[in-house]
Amino acid sequence: MTPQEYVEEVLALVERIPEGKVMSYGAIADALADRSGRNSARQIGTIMARHGGGVPWHRVVTSAGRTPPGHEQEARQRLLADGVPLRGDHVDMTRAAWTP
Repeated sequence: MTPQEYVEEVLALVERIPEGKVMSYGAIADALADRSGRNSARQIGTIMARHGGGVPWHRVVTSAGRTPPGHEQEARQRLLADGVPLRGDHVDMTRAAWTP
């Protein structure tokens, strides 16, 4: 899989995350690891930062449920509108995590 194909696969997976659910950067990397030969949560973060504006980027959080740095307020508002369960300023990953 070429780097551009990987970017497209990441964005396509993020598009599939349903309302009320989230995936962590690591879960996205894990979900695509077999097909892509890559498995880096950090790489997913880079892809989301550079190319994620057209997908529901707010549904991608850290494994601890933290929202993207610098976009916390907007992400929180969007997550609440989606019906994602929160605990304080973090996503409740036990209830909100989605697996494709």
